[in-house]
Amino acid sequence: MCRCTTTAPRSRSSAGCLSAWSRCATFTLSREISADRYWSAHAPGRVSCCPCAGPRGPSPAGARPLTLPSTCDPSCSVSGPRRSRSGAARHPLLHAGRQGQSLDSRVMAEIAAPRGTKDILPAESTAWRWVLETHRRVAESFGYRPIETPIFESTELFARAVGADTDIVEKQMFTFEDRGGRSLSMRPESTAGVTRAVVGARLDQEIRPVRVHYAGPMFRAERPQAGRQHQFTQLGIECIGERSPALDVEIVECAWRFFGELRLTGLHLQVNSLGDADDRGHYRAALVAYYTPFRSRLCDDCKRRLESNPLRLLDCKKDADLVEAAPMIQESLSAHSTRFFDDVQAGLTAARIPAEVNPRLVRGLDYYADTVFEVWHEHLQGAQNALGGGGRYDGLAELLGLPATPGTGYALGVERILIVARQLGLAPAPEASSDVLVCSVEPAQIDGAAAAARGLRASGARVVLDVSDRRLDRKLRAADRLGARAAVIVGEQEVAAESAVVRDLVARSQQTVPNAELGEAVERILR
Repeated sequence: MCRCTTTAPRSRSSAGCLSAWSRCATFTLSREISADRYWSAHAPGRVSCCPCAGPRGPSPAGARPLTLPSTCDPSCSVSGPRRSRSGAARHPLLHAGRQGQSLDSRVMAEIAAPRGTKDILPAESTAWRWVLETHRRVAESFGYRPIETPIFESTELFARAVGADTDIVEKQMFTFEDRGGRSLSMRPESTAGVTRAVVGARLDQEIRPVRVHYAGPMFRAERPQAGRQHQFTQLGIECIGERSPALDVEIVECAWRFFGELRLTGLHLQVNSLGDADDRGHYRAALVAYYTPFRSRLCDDCKRRLESNPLRLLDCKKDADLVEAAPMIQESLSAHSTRFFDDVQAGLTAARIPAEVNPRLVRGLDYYADTVFEVWHEHLQGAQNALGGGGRYDGLAELLGLPATPGTGYALGVERILIVARQLGLAPAPEASSDVLVCSVEPAQIDGAAAAARGLRASGARVVLDVSDRRLDRKLRAADRLGARAAVIVGEQEVAAESAVVRDLVARSQQTVPNAELGEAVERILR
């Protein structure tokens, strides 16, 4: 018997004792370089509690079995950091797997997902695929083709495109250096990278405009909250190569159609115009003139923005009263910009898309010009109520050192869309992971079961092969948990007769069919 708190006997198959030992409060397991000196249940190694453990019981010739004490000596080195010959403390983890050293299981803290990230587990993947596939289908109905760009880019790409003085670049980017000392950043958004890829490859020289759609992870070091994590997923479209109010209407219509396909209600669409570069220059001057008398009461960020990027003053939540009374950008728009925006509004009206003009809407990215828009939902509160937005960015390509190329597009947040869809009861339930469970009555028939599964997969069915040695009734209960509608059972008689039992798990009926007719029998159940 082990001298620990468990009472499992050591047997020829020491797995039982090993399993019991794993429940000992001071259980440790480590590999040995000199494998012939110790024994283990499954592989060369040794099982020990700590250096307090002593030899007990029979073992292979020349080996030294170890047993477990119920308590450790207070001076036991396993309970604290080990020390090197020089006396320096060394953590037990550093010695895992080295000769004659054990790793205390209490040191092995569970590793969780990093803060601000979230695993998408199988039960959630159905809803995610529903959103992503719906957007792909809608975008491609407008003629958009898929594109993928790297998840990290040169930091300068975002500094130029998004704006060096924006919160995204100043505070929210995950930036690192590669081995060559080049500064790289995880992408906080996709428009800059897509523009670099499309215009850099001169795709707009082949056909204009270039229509592309995308979906993928973005990264921002914001405070994690509902609907916004350090890693989040956006989907969107970009239309690059032409300047037309009709294209601005098209991207809004595509987004609106997408939300309609999801059957989301309670949506609000806000639009605005930021004018061209000259208009924004006049507007910046008006903002500086307005804010300068209030400089002393501005927050530190806004004092800096007043000098470097006055448009960002309108993003401030601390000085909301000043934002409310600030000049309107419509007062600075040229006649040309006004006509362009009027045409956009007329196009939205013709498409029966309800839009509200919000003169304070500026978006958080510096590359926007002329039309901008946001879609928000009443179920999302505070600063995170926007499902997404977009607009025109005719000057972006030039900021990246590329030929002047107009563009327009949008980006939508998948996590926020799912929050709303679940609140409205629209998100689909997890789908069954398989159509058919194939199993053998005994392990000896597993090859026959595997052959049946192989044939059914070739016919297009989703098939799970149960390779366990559980009783047949437990295997069939597992089929229910998988959501399978049919089970195929192969026993000794079926192997001999080259047949299988096909059970309808819904109708609770079954029949024995030849292997040649197995696919047809299962297909009848799945119809």
